Amino acid sequence: MALRNALLAALIDRESSGYDLAKKFNSSVANFWTATPQQLYRELEKMETEGLLSARLVKQDKRPDKRIFSVTAAGRAALLGFSRRTPKPTTVRDELLVQVEALAHGDVASIRASIEAHQKASRTRLEGYEQRLADILGSRTEKEFLATGSRLGPYLTLNRGITFERENIAWADLALTVLSHRYPGPESGTS
Repeated sequence: MALRNALLAALIDRESSGYDLAKKFNSSVANFWTATPQQLYRELEKMETEGLLSARLVKQDKRPDKRIFSVTAAGRAALLGFSRRTPKPTTVRDELLVQVEALAHGDVASIRASIEAHQKASRTRLEGYEQRLADILGSRTEKEFLATGSRLGPYLTLNRGITFERENIAWADLALTVLSHRYPGPESGTS
């Protein structure tokens, strides 16, 4: 039920439409939880049915009407209950690492291309997270923000996402360097 809790956390400060929530998920929550827009909409409907969210209809000219979701008292209680429990330890489930693990029996050029693609995606996410962090800080230094800022949760999760993506980039640099030394020329497909 972690998607449900991620949605409650994303909505706790202010109401949002499903569309805006999906955009917010991509720009901020995605550094620690991912979901497709279809998953978000399905979960929003379930949560409304269960009384964790309420929705109001907003009429729009020249656009379809939209539903704005907000957290109910039951939703706040559910999020509080979630925040009081100890989460399961994080484990890595990464298809790229499965490819790399099978390097001796795989296509080195394809694995190198996968590492490069993942590194590029990490650089893009890192740039977005750093921009989001700059937006949260505004004109304040980090020290000033930590003393007076009200959005400590997003600050901390963004820092975790930034650290994660920097580590992904560094690991990809290492892996590409090792592969370049071991397989310096164009690979014939397998090692």
